[in-house]
Amino acid sequence: MRPVLYILSFLAVLASAFWAYRENYATQAQLKHVAALQDEIATLRESIALQRAEWAYLNRPDRLRDLATINFDRLGLLPMEPAQFGYTNQVAYPPPPELRITGTVDTMGSLDPNVIASTDPQEQTP
Repeated sequence: MRPVLYILSFLAVLASAFWAYRENYATQAQLKHVAALQDEIATLRESIALQRAEWAYLNRPDRLRDLATINFDRLGLLPMEPAQFGYTNQVAYPPPPELRITGTVDTMGSLDPNVIASTDPQEQTP
């Protein structure tokens, strides 16, 4: 009986060693994948910072003013003036829609959830 127990114990140790070996390599592969993702994130952040700097460089007011002056014949752009701005009370908003109530309105509701409420009391179904 002891030799069988020794053999089963040995096989259990071998199985756990094999499992640990596989988990070790799976963990290392995942760590490499995470490192690659972090490198990609750093590259993308650097790219975004570069694009923001380029955008700020291209949107310099003096450069845009020079471009507007050079292309005045085609675009007709003029410098902005304070008189071009307005206040929100000067905006013409559309009038609110009229609320029309047609027919009778039942002001007494039913507490029964099976009763469907409608505008006409004759149309209610119990």
